[in-house]
Amino acid sequence: MSGKLLHLRALKAQQGEDVDVFSFFMRGADVLRIADISRVHRDDADELKGFQRKEIQNHVRSIVEYLDRGEVLFPNAIILAFQSSIEFKQSRGPSPEGAVSGTLSIPLNGSDRKAAWIVDGQQRAFALSRSSNQDIMVPVVGFVAPSIDVQREQFILVNKAKPLPRRLINELLPEISADLPHDLRPAKIPSELCGILNKDAKSPFYKLIRRVSDEQDNSSAVVIDTALINMMKHSINNYGALALYKNTMADGAADVEGMYRLLCVFWSAVKSVFPEAWGLKPQDSRLMHSAGIQAMGVLMDRMMPRMHQTKNVSEEVEAALRRIAPYCCWTDGTWDALGLTWNEIQNTPRHIKALAEHLVQLDFAESQKQAAK
Repeated sequence: MSGKLLHLRALKAQQGEDVDVFSFFMRGADVLRIADISRVHRDDADELKGFQRKEIQNHVRSIVEYLDRGEVLFPNAIILAFQSSIEFKQSRGPSPEGAVSGTLSIPLNGSDRKAAWIVDGQQRAFALSRSSNQDIMVPVVGFVAPSIDVQREQFILVNKAKPLPRRLINELLPEISADLPHDLRPAKIPSELCGILNKDAKSPFYKLIRRVSDEQDNSSAVVIDTALINMMKHSINNYGALALYKNTMADGAADVEGMYRLLCVFWSAVKSVFPEAWGLKPQDSRLMHSAGIQAMGVLMDRMMPRMHQTKNVSEEVEAALRRIAPYCCWTDGTWDALGLTWNEIQNTPRHIKALAEHLVQLDFAESQKQAAK
């Protein structure tokens, strides 16, 4: 160490579009001296910041216990995203093929903004800082990425095969501009819509959606984001109402605004027709429950396309919902056709399917009566 710099022997290579990537070893106790943890949260302007999950105490404790045994093997590399404040000086002499060896100098900024973010290895870094085994040398891979977009992209890709919470991935997806893996693409538009529904004051779901970034701060949030995202994914990918807006823009992209307008029309009508069940916690209202959200999403898929020629779509949707309202049991009573009381409905495929089919059948029967008048 020299002054406020940490000097480390390192190898440098390049990947992607001339991105510098470094590989080196360092004392485990020093990792948190150079790197911060960027926990996912939203700022005062409701912009998504960070990308890390919260520290998991039990996991950290178990790693500390392992490290404190003394002579242990700890080969798992910690991955860092560096700001542009680091310096690398190439050494004289030969270097390995495809890389150059030299000295990496990393600023030690104390409590100020540090030189790197931890992309992978948050729990390990905490454990290393707390272990009595302060001198264990750990492998580190770092890449230069001053852009938060690149850091988030790498965070998702690095953690994709690990038990990273699906809800955290979903909330981060709209912030990623890179080409995503095939299995992550279907959730990007629904997650973007979920975020808009939660932030737009004109949305029926305004501030009602529980997202990873604000679960500790938003006591009014009652609808889990996964329920809405699953409902929208089903609609988009199974020829539902939202599928009508796929690939409709001039550049082949989806009409997200069109999807959003449709969602607002239908769910605003739901809110108007079932005010006693709207905005309550799922244990008090099955309309706000994952099962209710997804089942009503199927009804939306059946109901909205037939409103295409209607002059006043909002009024017609509301009228159709009022016709089936007397048969719905969101906060009390029994769904006779299902043989279940209102609070026996659970978030299981069997219950969701049965409830969805029942709602669709009710809507069909009542619409036939209306047409016969």
